[in-house]
Amino acid sequence: MIRISSGTLSAAINPLGAELSSLTDGEGRELMTDADPAFWTGRAPILFPVVGRVRDDRIVVDGVPHPMPKHGFARAMPFALVEAGAAAARFRLTDSEATRVHYPFAFALDLDFALAGATLTMTATVTNPAGTPLPMSLGWHPAFAWPLPYGAARAAHRLAFAMAEDGPMKRITPAGYSTPRPAPNPVDGAVLPLADALFTDDALVWDPVASRALRYGPAEGPWLDIGWDGPRLGVWTKPGARYVCVEPWHGIADPEDFAGDFAVKPGIVTLAPGARWASVMTITLTR
Repeated sequence: MIRISSGTLSAAINPLGAELSSLTDGEGRELMTDADPAFWTGRAPILFPVVGRVRDDRIVVDGVPHPMPKHGFARAMPFALVEAGAAAARFRLTDSEATRVHYPFAFALDLDFALAGATLTMTATVTNPAGTPLPMSLGWHPAFAWPLPYGAARAAHRLAFAMAEDGPMKRITPAGYSTPRPAPNPVDGAVLPLADALFTDDALVWDPVASRALRYGPAEGPWLDIGWDGPRLGVWTKPGARYVCVEPWHGIADPEDFAGDFAVKPGIVTLAPGARWASVMTITLTR
């Protein structure tokens, strides 16, 4: 683990997947999942170069199929530690023989973690070093402690969005694909009271999401103020688990009927030759 701290917050990042594995307050209280194997052992995997499941677990590039696991391969790959200081660290994954089995493109993926006071800023930067376009998707998948470690009951926790989010929603099918059929929206204006029953049919998906921030926790606080720049948002847990995932996405699982080339898959971001692209997610402990 690579450990960084601002004094107010401390974080531990696992070079395997460059995964944020712990985020604690100044008193050492854990703000992230306990990763109970009875539910899910993930903590905050990075989703690259796909978000969700692709059709038949493969992508097609110029007519050639390539196997692609759900949420991509980056979360299971060792990242190189580029630099580390007291309050910041950078990790990098580049293409290799192992990645090209799944994804026949040259790329560099940097993940930066920086703590300043009560805020953690995470930045993912994708660079296209090749002379041809680079299609990709990226998503964040952090799992936060539910309940937070400040004494409020689990049932008191909620998500309070920055804007009303009461429009049509999508769900994920039992096979792991997105469905165009609209799903009931449980948000009351801008507030979603959390309950296990919301997740019996997998994640809640806002596509698109109007907000770029929300507040997670009980109405009286303390809270986690979460910000992002992605056009979609997933919220997920397994009923009974002690976490809730807040997942900003630049991408989405394949629709049930998708059968096209990877370059035209829904949610794809295409980088021009030599271009760089970045996504930022912030987490602030507010008391």
